[in-house]
Amino acid sequence: MARMSTAPSTPSLLERILAYASLAIIATALLSFFVTLIVGMNDREAMAEGLWPFVYGLSLIGLPVGFVLLILLLILSQRRRRADFRRGTRS
Repeated sequence: MARMSTAPSTPSLLERILAYASLAIIATALLSFFVTLIVGMNDREAMAEGLWPFVYGLSLIGLPVGFVLLILLLILSQRRRRADFRRGTRS
């Protein structure tokens, strides 16, 4: 009978970087989305000038990029867990 290790495996450096990056990108995108809504409700013409088009672009680009990073993180963590499981059943 094969024994599995009960010690949890630690995530790799790449998984940690992906987790923090996706969290930061999604949080920034959501913040820029809400700021765009608030400023747009108060002064629509201000949205066409200065830094506001960039802030609006962050919300359009940041959420899909953060979602792709989350999917990549999910794939990498599942591959690590599968490899840990296979190593545990062969012992």
